[in-house]
Amino acid sequence: MTKHDFSTPRLLAGCAGWSLPKASAGSFPEAGSHLERYAAVFPAVEINSSFYRPHRPATYAKWADCVPEDFRFAVKVPRAITHDARMENVEEQLVQFASEAGELGEKLGCLLVQLPPKFGFVDETAREFFRQLHGIFGCSVAFEARHPGWFSEAATELLLESRVTRVIADPAAGQPGPHVPTSSDAVYVRLHGTPRIYYSRYTPEYVESVRRALAQRAAAGSTCWCIFDNTASGEATANALELVHGPAGLQLDEEAIRNPPW
Repeated sequence: MTKHDFSTPRLLAGCAGWSLPKASAGSFPEAGSHLERYAAVFPAVEINSSFYRPHRPATYAKWADCVPEDFRFAVKVPRAITHDARMENVEEQLVQFASEAGELGEKLGCLLVQLPPKFGFVDETAREFFRQLHGIFGCSVAFEARHPGWFSEAATELLLESRVTRVIADPAAGQPGPHVPTSSDAVYVRLHGTPRIYYSRYTPEYVESVRRALAQRAAAGSTCWCIFDNTASGEATANALELVHGPAGLQLDEEAIRNPPW
């Protein structure tokens, strides 16, 4: 099985899912399942399907077994917990989720919590929820909120105290100003596609600006996740390949990539 040569801290780049569009198929090995072929090139993936439906423990175990030892999964917390129950009285559901996703073992690198735009800041509920997440899972937690209340000073303080990484999202729904980080040792970027969310491909200049920014963060000691979620028309895979391999000889506008995008 392929062993990735990534130093620690790492740049964990990949896509939301491991589908391999025909246009990018030549960048992956011919043999193996889609996940095996994907994991031979990328060091990480974000599982979004867990948000919509549970997966059997055996399924997670199978996924873990077919990727390199240093490959990492980020798993999205089910909507039944974050949206339906609004993070309240969900310990039993979290334990059940852990019995499933926990089969990834050490390859479970991060949990992704995403809230709906209508869900505003709630201090004590969120504090208890994040405490339970850390206690049950023991991995890092990334948080993507889409209501302005979650970008307040009080919310920032809660995330800092709860050891939760605020997601850098593009586009940044609900965020009233520049990104304010809540972790010094982790970065989690989700790129949904701009201007058409989930569809648009990012320019080489933008991808290179992201790569350079994350390389700086990694050099400073942060573990950096970068997930392309512009999957609806297959652009995520091409963009993630650009991030992993660099500009590949393209003539880039240096002025456009001089400053980080956030």
